[in-house]
Amino acid sequence: MESLAATPPYPDNAPESLASARRKAANRQPRWLRLAGNSPAMRQLESAIQRVADFECPVLITGETGCGKEEVARAIHAAGPRRDKPFVAVNCGGLVATLAESQFFGHEKGAFTGATGPSLGAFRAAAGGVVFLDEIGEMPLDMQPKLLRVLQRGEVTPVGATAAHPVDVQIIAATNRDLEVEIDERRFREDLFYRLNTIHLTVPPLRARAEDIPEFIEHFSAHFARHYGRQQWRPDGNLLARLQAFHWPGNVRQLVQFVQRLYVFEDRAPAVLNDLFRNEGNGEPSPFEDIGQARHAEPAVAVPPVATADVSSSPATEPAAEPQVPVFNLAELRRLAVRQALAAVDGHRGKAAALLGVSAGTMTRLADECCPEIEQRTGRRRGVKPRHPR
Repeated sequence: MESLAATPPYPDNAPESLASARRKAANRQPRWLRLAGNSPAMRQLESAIQRVADFECPVLITGETGCGKEEVARAIHAAGPRRDKPFVAVNCGGLVATLAESQFFGHEKGAFTGATGPSLGAFRAAAGGVVFLDEIGEMPLDMQPKLLRVLQRGEVTPVGATAAHPVDVQIIAATNRDLEVEIDERRFREDLFYRLNTIHLTVPPLRARAEDIPEFIEHFSAHFARHYGRQQWRPDGNLLARLQAFHWPGNVRQLVQFVQRLYVFEDRAPAVLNDLFRNEGNGEPSPFEDIGQARHAEPAVAVPPVATADVSSSPATEPAAEPQVPVFNLAELRRLAVRQALAAVDGHRGKAAALLGVSAGTMTRLADECCPEIEQRTGRRRGVKPRHPR
């Protein structure tokens, strides 16, 4: 990752021609750490960040889970005039329903049980800076009109207060959901969507910028080599080509976890690779006897497939053996469960939800997160229906 130093400030009494020249020079160079990757998609995204950073308007960032939406938000903050002010991130999917308003707007002492003192809340804590609303598509419906008022009026009213407080913040929101579909299904307000969607940036998935994967691997491998005091791992050409061809459903986050696992399970590195590629192609693991130039690992140990214990042939006095799981990564296990449940019922989400023991709403979210290609294959995308005034 390349660091570009800021242009030194020029004195207020500098000649106009000199001041103008230095200002133009400063505008030509980013004042922030460049995003990793040199693919056309990332360079186009970086150009868009430079363009929108100085305008301080609401920005909506969309993209798949793990593709780096927060990194883009932080780049906008670092490239704009608010870079010396706070960057406050709020995970809308983790809000406690009864405390969400206080978390956003603060509260006065005694406003509710347990409010032993006043609280600023995210918006006043970020005064002059940026509020980053991650997973905005999961914001509780009753909070959305209150956020809309902040965008419209530039003020917040803490819980228990009688007067509003002006706030000066830039709002950047991010989501992996299709908000137009959420609007159509009445889970997201249309007016709030248009307020947030002043500028819309899309972060491409890792598989759409495969040429950046070698740079990511080099960067993360060097990081973990320093962190764990190990020799840096570098894949050979054949393995690197296969890693570039992999679909990476978890995007950059999955790639980071993969590289870290290679260091943690150094003595079982071929099995780590087998786990990664298990669902590629025909679903069978591929044997790896050597995973690169930096270390030589033991022969691969295949992970047994999931199987149901056969208790009919076991003595009654012996407990049935537990079935083996194909991988130990919980996120990957969830993805496999969702995909296999949908496959078992020919894509019927209601039946898949019953198999998994989750609600229909949770099933919709899991399918969007774990099986985005199914959505694209079926072409499900509904337009925004006009809303009739209530």
